[in-house]
Amino acid sequence: HEVLRSPERIRVGHPKRSTSPVGITHALYPVPQHRKAPLLVVLLRRGGVGPVLVFTRTKRRADKLVRVLVREGFDCAAMHGDRSQGQRERALAGFRAGRVKVLVATDIAARGIDVEGISHVINFDFPVTPEGYLHRVGRTARAEAKGDAFTLVSREEEEHVGPVERELGM
Repeated sequence: HEVLRSPERIRVGHPKRSTSPVGITHALYPVPQHRKAPLLVVLLRRGGVGPVLVFTRTKRRADKLVRVLVREGFDCAAMHGDRSQGQRERALAGFRAGRVKVLVATDIAARGIDVEGISHVINFDFPVTPEGYLHRVGRTARAEAKGDAFTLVSREEEEHVGPVERELGM
């Protein structure tokens, strides 16, 4: 105050959201870590699900999950930083065209995913920050559509639930 005259404060970044994105229904599934993949298969086999974007925390986990889902008969692809640009473009093109029903992605790779008609976002691994959660689930319910966000939470991830609930006001 002694040095500056009429200072202005500029905030860079997105303003903090205090409510849930419009049109998204949230569901939380408490599940042991080793039962997440079988639960995901059950959720994907339910009627009215698709196309689906599944988020994992790591690239290795995304690849492993894709192998499990392919064995279970799902048309799916992985999208993460270890994929070449061509592989990422083919996965995204297949997802947009409907040939790939389930796209498994990490947060970093998901930044460029802007696909209309995603009915479900499934957090296979719980995001570490509320902003990460909002970014992920915001991939569904675009353009005033409705969408579902399913989150699988193991005991080890429970500590991250409270901050997200407070952010969403839920």
